[in-house]
Amino acid sequence: MPDVKGKVYPVYDNKFKIGTKGENSPDADMVIIANLTNFAPSVEGNVDEWDPMEAEGWGEAMMTGKKLGFSFTGKRTYGDPGNDYIAGLAWKSGNDVVSKFEWEMPSGAKVSCACIVNVTTPGGGDSNTTDALEFEIKCKGKPTFTAAEQVPSA
Repeated sequence: MPDVKGKVYPVYDNKFKIGTKGENSPDADMVIIANLTNFAPSVEGNVDEWDPMEAEGWGEAMMTGKKLGFSFTGKRTYGDPGNDYIAGLAWKSGNDVVSKFEWEMPSGAKVSCACIVNVTTPGGGDSNTTDALEFEIKCKGKPTFTAAEQVPSA
């Protein structure tokens, strides 16, 4: 068996918080969003490509920007502050859908950003299932990444 020097974690160890008072939410108003069942982060790079003559037909490229986003699916949970806040944004636009977002990874690392919340499914489903809640988080500008604290090895 190979000597593995790391850990794996179950997906449910990820935590997602939203600021229920919008973009200027104090830490006290950052709440976990209940009953999320799936998430998919997406990093999109903006790459500028060109073909300089001196490269004899070989191309050059430079990453000039990035975008971070997430898609979530879950269950509509009435009475949960995070779930209610997200679902309530389905009927709003502009600055009314700007908030604060935080992703805490199982390692303890965190990503936080100002964000746009785009609710794509505020409820619904088959008659014999539970209400759905689906939404996207689009980071506004550069997110803040905080590395996990390193634990000294024994």
